[in-house]
Amino acid sequence: MYRFLLSRQWVILTLVALLLIPTMIRLGIWQMHRYEERTARNQLVADALSAEPVPVEKLTSPGHTVTTDERYHTVSAKGRFDTADEVVVRRRTNSDDEVGYHVLTPFVLADGKVLLVNRGWIPADGPSQTAFPAIPAPPKGEITVTGRLMPAETTAASGIKDLKGLPDRQVMLINSAQEARRLGAEVLGGYIVLTTPEPKGDTPELLGKPGDENAALNYAYAIQWWLFAAGVPLGWVILVRRERRDRAEAEAAARAARESPDTEPAAV
Repeated sequence: MYRFLLSRQWVILTLVALLLIPTMIRLGIWQMHRYEERTARNQLVADALSAEPVPVEKLTSPGHTVTTDERYHTVSAKGRFDTADEVVVRRRTNSDDEVGYHVLTPFVLADGKVLLVNRGWIPADGPSQTAFPAIPAPPKGEITVTGRLMPAETTAASGIKDLKGLPDRQVMLINSAQEARRLGAEVLGGYIVLTTPEPKGDTPELLGKPGDENAALNYAYAIQWWLFAAGVPLGWVILVRRERRDRAEAEAAARAARESPDTEPAAV
């Protein structure tokens, strides 16, 4: 009854099913690993955002590379803004996906070291973006700022090309090593995204907190792949039983046709 399983068609179908099962199981395991990684990163970000602010020099220093564990921690610093050496970062979008600039202002500490402060987003003031845009001034004099600590941007990490020959006081990346060379000063590694003091008139527009990665989607994909893996043998069994039934019905019909008498009258 099951001799048809040895046919070329069914041997190929069975081999494909046997290959699909472990492949789908492995894809489910991979998606589960992605879920665990994203969940861990989300927790790391949440812990950093909820941590108490600490002085910036406790987490970074000139030449320091901000680590994953240090990223997003709220830090504070006391000093003054240096608007004379302010630059803008090109091709940055706001929450409405409008293209403009990020305002990067050096913040000079009491010991002369410099902290890079991303003061937020401003719109582009023209299609060419060749002229330095008008930027609202930050508070004058000695103040205390707080912000989320971020690692220096690189092309490898961000995917943003570090274009050369840009208009004066415009950059593509927020890179503390590059800014140290430009300013001729000791620049703390990384930079901060400003949270306080808030700007007058809501401009520059402060950058929002990072959102969670969609870890639940990876969890759903893992379950989906495992259900597919379970469905392959079930589908194979259903196809085998259907083939067996169809063949049995065909054989029964053929046998009935052979056994039935010829009812047509003989020719005279």
